[in-house]
Amino acid sequence: MPGNLLHAQWWSPPLALIYFIVSFCFKLRGKPVIFTVHNIIQHEKMPVYNMISRILYRLGDHLIVHSSSNERKLKGYFNIPGHRISVIPHGPLDFHVRSDTDRQMIRDAFGFKPHHKVILLFGAIRPYKGIETALTAFLGVVRQLPEARLLIAGKLWERWDRYENIISDLSISDYIKKHFEYIPSGDVEKFFLASDLVLLPYHHFESQSGVGATALAFNKPMIVTETGGLPELVADRFYVVPPKDPTALAEKVIFCLKDSSLLARMAEESRQIAKEISWDVIALKTLVLYLSVILAKRSSKKR
Repeated sequence: MPGNLLHAQWWSPPLALIYFIVSFCFKLRGKPVIFTVHNIIQHEKMPVYNMISRILYRLGDHLIVHSSSNERKLKGYFNIPGHRISVIPHGPLDFHVRSDTDRQMIRDAFGFKPHHKVILLFGAIRPYKGIETALTAFLGVVRQLPEARLLIAGKLWERWDRYENIISDLSISDYIKKHFEYIPSGDVEKFFLASDLVLLPYHHFESQSGVGATALAFNKPMIVTETGGLPELVADRFYVVPPKDPTALAEKVIFCLKDSSLLARMAEESRQIAKEISWDVIALKTLVLYLSVILAKRSSKKR
């Protein structure tokens, strides 16, 4: 149904004016506008971002978020009524997955031995990602499990110096491998295939995680923090720890890595979650929403 509605993915500050103009034109034509809101509040918490968000929200007939926690935040922080919000999960990023890649060959290329337990921190290095918490926790992990290794991969959005100082102070450099270059889509799988456990130790987060969606696509066990939509990426609250708590994080990582049967169960749970939020399911939910919003708009015009 071309031209019946506008569905816009979320905006970045340089595109705000374009989003406003296009959305306003659709409103003038009496066509409904739907926004998918990936970030309820911008990661670095810029006041101007929230101000512009409030303006755009007024133009949207309906808003899509990816998790229940995002829905609660949108209602509470921006005072958006519940009937204008739908929760449709972010699907697994399975386009990264190939079926013919040899896991042990990938691990060998990184220099990991068969007995190593590899923990992955993946994604852009930004202040809210909790890298310092993970590093501090990792010291406790290697004291209990000297076969543990930490693989950190992602583009730097901040200076690495302070993290390198932490690594040096904790004397854990020999247990860590780092990759800070941009990672093309075709190379993403190498990092997930090499890993046994994925960490999302974010300090704060008001969205759903692309890293988590990728981990689900690879059926990877995850430990996440209690923030944003991260807890919805795992099947059991046991895998959720408080933000900024390296002791709790270390204890949970050690517990999981010591039990291969638990890791296998966590992997199966990730596979099941990925199936439940497949793109086919998302497409159907989105289509139903389109139809309901269009019908509601037409009904309001007749009144």
